[in-house]
Amino acid sequence: MSRSIAVFGAGPGLGQAVARRYASEGYAVVLVARRREPLDRLAGDLAGQGKTAHVISADLAEPASVPALARQVLAKVGHLDALYYAPTPDGGFVPAADLTAERASTYLPLVFYTMVELVQQFLPGMLRHGDGAILTAQGASTPRGLPNMSGPGPAQAAQRNYLQSLHAEVAGHGIYVGMLYIGAVIENSAFHRWTSTPGGSTRQWGPTVNPSHLAGLLWNMHAARDPMEASYPGDGPS
Repeated sequence: MSRSIAVFGAGPGLGQAVARRYASEGYAVVLVARRREPLDRLAGDLAGQGKTAHVISADLAEPASVPALARQVLAKVGHLDALYYAPTPDGGFVPAADLTAERASTYLPLVFYTMVELVQQFLPGMLRHGDGAILTAQGASTPRGLPNMSGPGPAQAAQRNYLQSLHAEVAGHGIYVGMLYIGAVIENSAFHRWTSTPGGSTRQWGPTVNPSHLAGLLWNMHAARDPMEASYPGDGPS
C-alpha cells in the first residue's frame, strides 16, 4: 500500500513542487486548495506520469469545515502518512507600526486555527501507526520579525510556537514535525508574479529560488527526520 500525503495549500509555487516531489517518492497525493482548476491540471499531469493524485477544493480559512475536509481526505487515501500545510494568506505585508488588531486577526484562521484543527484530525491516526509527519514552509518573518513585513508573521510565529511544542510531545512516538523558513522569492508563486510587475519590481525582495529545490530540502528533512527547523538561505532560524 502506497504512502500518502495531503498538500494543504497546493498553490503554483512550493505547494505544487512538494506534491510533485512526494509523488516521485511513491506517495499518493491529495491536493487541497480553493481553486479546483489548477489542481485538476496538476492531478492530470501526475496521473499521466503514473502517479496517484486526488483533488479536493476547500477554503482553508474556515476552521469549522476541517472535520468534513478530513473525512474527504481519508475517504481517498484511507490513512494519511504526512501532512503539509502552507497556504498563502491574503493581505500581504504591513509595517508593524500600522498593524491593527482587526487586521492581525484576519490571518489567524488560515495560518493558525486550521492548522491546529488538521493536527487534531490526523495526529491520532499517525500515533496509532507509530509513524507520520507534519510539515510546514513559511516566510523568513516567522522566526524573526522583519521591518515592514508584519501582518502574517505574528500568526505564523504562533504556528511555529505550537509546532515546537508538538514536536517535543510526539517525536518519541514516531512523528516528525518539520519546519522550513524561506528568505527568498519562490519562483512561479503569486508573490513572484507580483514582484515581476512594474509596480512590484521597484521593491527589493532578495533572491529567487526554484520551488523544486525547496521541496527537495523539505523531503530531505523528512527522510532524515532532522533537523526540526531549517532556513533557506542560511544555517537555521534564530
